[in-house]
Amino acid sequence: MSSAFVFPGQGSQAVGMGRALADNFAVAREVFEEVDEALGEKLSAVMWDGPIETLTLTANTQPALMAASLAALRVLEAEAGVNLARDAAFVAGHSLGEYSALAAAGSLSLADTARLLRLRGTAMQAATPVGTGAMAAILGLDFDKVAAVAAEAAQGEVCEVANDNAPGQVVVSGHAAAVERACEIAKREGASRAILLTVSAPFHCSLIASAADAMREALTKVAVHAPKVPLVANVTAAPVTDPNEIRALLVKQVTSTVRWRESVAFMAEQGVTRLVEIGTGKVLSGLTKRIARQVASANVGTPEDVAAFAAAPATA
Repeated sequence: MSSAFVFPGQGSQAVGMGRALADNFAVAREVFEEVDEALGEKLSAVMWDGPIETLTLTANTQPALMAASLAALRVLEAEAGVNLARDAAFVAGHSLGEYSALAAAGSLSLADTARLLRLRGTAMQAATPVGTGAMAAILGLDFDKVAAVAAEAAQGEVCEVANDNAPGQVVVSGHAAAVERACEIAKREGASRAILLTVSAPFHCSLIASAADAMREALTKVAVHAPKVPLVANVTAAPVTDPNEIRALLVKQVTSTVRWRESVAFMAEQGVTRLVEIGTGKVLSGLTKRIARQVASANVGTPEDVAAFAAAPATA
């Protein structure tokens, strides 16, 4: 069985995430302690005790989801003998999950990843005044149709495809009025649903270009190594290992479409037969079923998940 290890993005967060791992495994506690130290605050307390309103602030959500994922991976390595370089054909992550994937593969240090994600979340939030932008999920139309809808809806404003998540699940992002127009046009074009999302900023569109500038500067100040396992990048849906290219893609990712459907399809075409979702929730596993039904999914986010995985370890 050939496996890829994948890491979730925003939307998977929940109060209490990672707590059972920290309670049961020293290696997980060490991850949360290192992230807390890197940020100079007890993010772990927000993760475990809430309130949810504080956890869902994007500057907290992004490093928190990464910390939960890396804690789960460290436990998997310690308890199930997982070796990413041996057991994974690829790593990938959805939006902020791409940073988790790079930390998992040794491309970024844990502390640098936490600080980068705190900056990324803060910069994305600050890029546009509250209420200026919006995002909407368009269900029941394919990527090309939604791209055409977004172009028609723009009318001089920004309306772009932010996430190509799965067949029939595409997200648009941009100016609030333009996104609302896209919802109406999509319904006219046969979408089954068009849902405005509860988000704090219009992610993955040109409205937040200032956040890309912030990440460009920040990434020049951290060490980026070649990952132990090729990263299938959001921007290209293709593997990358060169540190300079990784830096450039992380900058471009801020304002570009997350090509998750194509990324999963690519890994399946390369012979991957199982995606192992590391961290909180099962969002990516659900998308996998819609993208590549022949690919199995496993989830590792709790002690019980670790035990189940150890009973049937993944090998590349």
